[in-house]
Amino acid sequence: MKEERISVFDMFKIGVGPSSSHTLGPWRAAQMFLKSCETSPGLANIQSVQVILYGSLAKTGKGHGTDVASILGLGGHDPITIVTSEIDQCLADVENSGTIALQGRHCVPFSAKTDIIFKMKESLPFHPNGITFVAECGEHGEKRESYYSIGGGFVIQEDTKEENSTAHAELPYPVDYAMDLLKWHQSCGKSIWEIVLENEKVWRTEENVRSELMNIWYVMRACIFQGCHTGGILPGGLNVKRRAADLNKKLLNDRIFSDYDQWFEAIGTSGKGFKYTLDWVSCFALAVNEENASFSRVVTAPTNGSAGVIPAVIQYYMSFCDGTEEDVFRFLLTAGEIGSIFKKGATISAAMGGCQAEIGVSSAMAAAGLTEVLGGSVEQCLMAAEIAMEHHLGMTCDPIGGLVQIPCIERNTMGAIKAITACQLALQSNPENAKVSLDNVVLTMWQTALDMNNRYKETSEAGLAINIPISLSEC
Repeated sequence: MKEERISVFDMFKIGVGPSSSHTLGPWRAAQMFLKSCETSPGLANIQSVQVILYGSLAKTGKGHGTDVASILGLGGHDPITIVTSEIDQCLADVENSGTIALQGRHCVPFSAKTDIIFKMKESLPFHPNGITFVAECGEHGEKRESYYSIGGGFVIQEDTKEENSTAHAELPYPVDYAMDLLKWHQSCGKSIWEIVLENEKVWRTEENVRSELMNIWYVMRACIFQGCHTGGILPGGLNVKRRAADLNKKLLNDRIFSDYDQWFEAIGTSGKGFKYTLDWVSCFALAVNEENASFSRVVTAPTNGSAGVIPAVIQYYMSFCDGTEEDVFRFLLTAGEIGSIFKKGATISAAMGGCQAEIGVSSAMAAAGLTEVLGGSVEQCLMAAEIAMEHHLGMTCDPIGGLVQIPCIERNTMGAIKAITACQLALQSNPENAKVSLDNVVLTMWQTALDMNNRYKETSEAGLAINIPISLSEC
């Protein structure tokens, strides 16, 4: 394993659905390419541009919106700030004009039908999610750069293999393995979240860490609320009916609320019991991933395909365990570190590791975060993460029609419930008696990913993707 320093804000990124690796990553790659072009040969010298998609990006790119993300990235839009309701109009403007305004200011001819090329049977060598941008620059010749979207919105440029600006920072408590967290805890007595906070302060002030993590949570809860109040059919041609809004309405006895605070209060006073709580956990997770499937704003946690697990578990804790925002702060710091351990030791890319790399990792992250805020020890947090992942090992990625809908949306509900169960098991157990460590599971997950047939890694070439007789009308 190479040493890599990952911030909690690398694991939790605000963006647009439906996929962090197939939407957010290519979007960022397009921005990186244009930034490189501004240096040389200069944006004004570009006469035309093409996008070439390889491997998994080609095979499921239409369903995951890779073509959409490429256009928006080249057009100067940012996934954090774009008004998601205006995406369709942005795409229509490009199609109707036959041009694209690079960085929003330099127009060149462009047609999505001919200038976005899907290489279904070809892959670039480093990773299944390869994308190449080609700019014709007149007397300056051709500029060609390739990028890899390696999961969770992380992008590396082919020549540099650099992922992010934080990678080489010197941290007071460097962590590559779960055993490192135990070592630091034993030497300084700090909890996981305290260790992570000290590391984050290398990059930001504590005040900034707190405010930015709260912003992450506010985006998550806004996504839950929006998803719980939006009905209809999901885009893409599968004609999947959104369920969160109907379930929300049923649980609240048909009452409608215009703001999060009123809605939050109503959840706590409208019912009780295990079934009521369980229904809400499912509703929270469904809401986020229905929003994700609709090109709405979500947070990678650690990916878009698994974006509903952590928000659902946090909202469960806030609604049914009397949680506070200080608890959310501790939860996210703890969960982010668990996610980074999986990224370093295995993968968070379904194109590399199947769905165990997305739902499995998110469930492990949520289990550790919940264990922390419920008073668990460091050892119990790591045990909870191990239990959650252990029971996701081998999960394949087989999206029907290449859409992040079936079985992806329901899998987030399962991941959230497994996280809560793993937490409870850990809290009621003595970690000294555990036979399997978190590091054991990370290694096993990676070995499983390497052994898994590529058809089960986000290609839509096996599993449910080929066994469900559904005709797509729009894909």
